[in-house]
Amino acid sequence: MSALSSVRRLLVRLTPGGDLTEQTVKSGIWATITNILDRGLQLLMIAILARMLTPADFGLLGIALLTLTAFKRFSNIGFDQALIQNASGNVDDYLNTYWSIEILRGLLLAGILALIAPLVAGFFGEPRATPVLRVIALTPLLLGLRNPGIVYFKKNLEFHKQFVYTMSGSVTNFAVALSVALATQSVWALVLGYVASDAARMLASYAVHGYRPWPDFDVEIARDLFGFGKWITGSESVYFLINQGDDAVIGWLLSAASLGLYQVAYQFAKAPATEISQIISSVAFPAYSKLQDDIPALRSAFYQTLQVTIVIAFPASVGIAVVAPTFVKAVFGTDWLPMVPVIQLVAVYGLLIALGSTYSPVWKALGRPDYMVKLGAFRLVVTALIIVPVTREFGIVGAAAAVLGVYVFPVMPIDVYLVIKSVETSLGRLLREVSYPAVASLLMGGVVLWLQATLSLPWVFLELLVLVAAGGAVYGTAVLVFETQLNWGLRETLRNFAGAI
Repeated sequence: MSALSSVRRLLVRLTPGGDLTEQTVKSGIWATITNILDRGLQLLMIAILARMLTPADFGLLGIALLTLTAFKRFSNIGFDQALIQNASGNVDDYLNTYWSIEILRGLLLAGILALIAPLVAGFFGEPRATPVLRVIALTPLLLGLRNPGIVYFKKNLEFHKQFVYTMSGSVTNFAVALSVALATQSVWALVLGYVASDAARMLASYAVHGYRPWPDFDVEIARDLFGFGKWITGSESVYFLINQGDDAVIGWLLSAASLGLYQVAYQFAKAPATEISQIISSVAFPAYSKLQDDIPALRSAFYQTLQVTIVIAFPASVGIAVVAPTFVKAVFGTDWLPMVPVIQLVAVYGLLIALGSTYSPVWKALGRPDYMVKLGAFRLVVTALIIVPVTREFGIVGAAAAVLGVYVFPVMPIDVYLVIKSVETSLGRLLREVSYPAVASLLMGGVVLWLQATLSLPWVFLELLVLVAAGGAVYGTAVLVFETQLNWGLRETLRNFAGAI
């Protein structure tokens, strides 16, 4: 009972309230909890289902979701973000028009996806994708039917309600997918789990928020919403092409099985470094925008954010890269071994993206979000020029290498130059900060590789546990030595971070 009482008291304390600063910090904690649990449950589900299904099953869902996401991104008119950005605290007058437009959009997308399903299947050379896409086509309509009142969750920093809404779908997806997989061991476990998650969120939206919409359409309100939302459509389109263009190329040139291997490798290899670092950079140091006129203070905040990010991202990425062969055998089985080199390449890419996640808040705080758009467009063009021939020649490993290679050069040097210029620092200072976790992680990686080559344990899962434990011990020891002997300054940064939380 005491444990339950403690949890209850903690939840009460985390209910957003107080001044804006307190609301922001509490909401940040809820956002972090939501992100970790949602992502963790998704990865656990994939790991379990990978033992029951084949890479081709995951690839079939990947084809359907790739098509669905493309239509959703290219038709995203950003009404929810327009309502959140609206200076008025009450946007009830907008909600019925917003809801009506979202339902019409959902109906239109569902109809188009059902009609073009055979064409999409033919493009990817995978006829089995037709019924999968037609069932997945239900989800835009389910999303359109959601209670529009959920925009208040983010607008009013009520992230504890956003947690309930998000996790209702995540838990439903896990339960339905696992149940269907046990019964059928087919791709329908993934499909029905995905559809059920959106249905659960639609129902939860009405349970968690009291607003009750009614069909209506006000031309002036629609025009106002379109005025802001049209810019969201453009950014969503570019973002989709950058992040999922390689999936489309693999599905087109190779096979559903190759796409399944590639997507699963991506989700596991990139998640630890990028998910954690994005939480830190977006929640722990929100003061960037308040420091735009004080460059020395902004520079200090940037290095604190960088320090906390890389102390997590470096060992996560290096660790994933070195244990990939053992990890795949232990968690997925031998059928999934072709994705090992993809995991290793994507782990490095995830590290570089984690570093880059500390740059963009600086640019936005200084009023230069155009840096991100211009760099993104440049990166998209260069990647498009090389990814098709490289993928055709080297398969999924070639696709991962192309994505990583374009970021390493020429994008990363430009990133580094711009952030150095923005916070008025030096390349030497930046490299010195990165060097501590880099050296500690490389020491860890060397020890783990040596153990992996010499260990001969009866169970591969036990070997994985030993490698992870040994790697953590080596990295922790190296960090402690650097902090105590070389005056790294990590303890002070962590104290500031804990204080912010």
